Amino acid sequence: MAHTGRTAGRLGEGDWDGKVSEIKKKIKSILPGRSCDLLQDTSHLPPEHSDVVIVGGGVLGLSVAYWLKKLESRRGAIRVLVVERDHTYSQASTGLSVGGICQQFSLPENIQLSLFSASFLRNINEYLAVVDAPPLDLRFSPSGYLLLASEKDAAAMESNVKVQRQVGAKISLMSPDQLRNKFPWINTEGVALASYGMEDEGWFDPWCLLQGLRRKVQSLGVLFCQGEVTRFVSSSQRMLTTDDKAVVLKRIHKVHVKMDCSLEYQPVECAIVVNAAGAWSAQIAALAGIGEGPPGTLQGTKLPVEPRKRYVYVWHCPQGPGLETPLVADTSGAYFRREGLGSNYLGGRSPTEQEEPDPANLEVDHDFFQDKVWPHLALRIPAFETLKVQSAWASYYDYNTFDQNGVVGPHPLVANMYFATGFSGHGLQQAPGVGRAVAEMILKGRFQTIDLSPFLFTRFYLGEKIQENNII
Repeated sequence: MAHTGRTAGRLGEGDWDGKVSEIKKKIKSILPGRSCDLLQDTSHLPPEHSDVVIVGGGVLGLSVAYWLKKLESRRGAIRVLVVERDHTYSQASTGLSVGGICQQFSLPENIQLSLFSASFLRNINEYLAVVDAPPLDLRFSPSGYLLLASEKDAAAMESNVKVQRQVGAKISLMSPDQLRNKFPWINTEGVALASYGMEDEGWFDPWCLLQGLRRKVQSLGVLFCQGEVTRFVSSSQRMLTTDDKAVVLKRIHKVHVKMDCSLEYQPVECAIVVNAAGAWSAQIAALAGIGEGPPGTLQGTKLPVEPRKRYVYVWHCPQGPGLETPLVADTSGAYFRREGLGSNYLGGRSPTEQEEPDPANLEVDHDFFQDKVWPHLALRIPAFETLKVQSAWASYYDYNTFDQNGVVGPHPLVANMYFATGFSGHGLQQAPGVGRAVAEMILKGRFQTIDLSPFLFTRFYLGEKIQENNII
């Protein structure tokens, strides 16, 4: 009777033999020289080989991937891997951007890039359509940018507009009287001249562009991996320059990718590495040994890109005639936008340029808006005295401390590392053209459609800044 009711839980003889056999198989599988079935699932790992590894899966990295596949000699000729550590894009610059696009730059290269981007955005489904997938709706609103200049800056604005028109941008100049007639709610005191984009300027949905690019490149066979690049394995060769100075040439052979929330990593053999890591691209460059040399030498020249923080504020203005709809301000460019008008720059350089938000975290400092941004808005548009902030968020962007312009193309010493970074707040709007330029350089050895030679890394060593007067 003591055993009654317990026999039901016992294994039968056949069941026991089967259990023992299963245990023996598992023991054998972990003996030296054998692999354990439990360790064979490598689906989360990147491939062991890839022709191109792109570090950074934001819109710039995805644009490079897209154009590499678009321009490859035959379908499947190039294997491309994109490594992105934030698969949710919750802190990615792209998704947190305002999504503005403007052609009112002073450098022809920047104007050309933005003109191509406008064409790309207008024809987005010709570029990024995927069979059996719904069409993309970027909500592209080409309503124009309005820039204001004082008497001191009026000549420079006229010169800039002349260049913009020569390149193909449709920009009009307005006197203070014309400005008041078109926008009667603007205080024109101190304004000597204004420039207004008549076509292909405004804003779009950056999240839709990001997801559209990602969907398209996946359909083209691009591989994705959630992880972080922690190391490069490279070879070195000492060379003498024409003036008998020793330099060390490097070539990356493997990229070590650490898996998310794990100590596990996968080495990936590759031929090309594209550094599109945005605000963190200087760290990726340092992993490749860039900047590790005597100061003042090419080998000791670092990538001058660092994370900067910007705030985006959404507010409404209940007492402003025609201004009742939500508006947006972006502290990286000190402009605002609204439906039916477009983006309105406050004039000159950003009033916040000398007072950057603390980049230690992505917390929003609401006093920053109240103390640094709002007074400039209210001075120029008196109705903004009654504005009320509805929401706000912060994001990082890749700030080029040297000249605030992008870095595009190969490194002169680490020959197979290419850059697509450092655009200082206008990388999103120029991503389609930059991605194409990098792909051209990788596949053809030169820029073909837009010559971005001024954006090469070597300018940092030579001390040759390219001056852009309108970093917006």
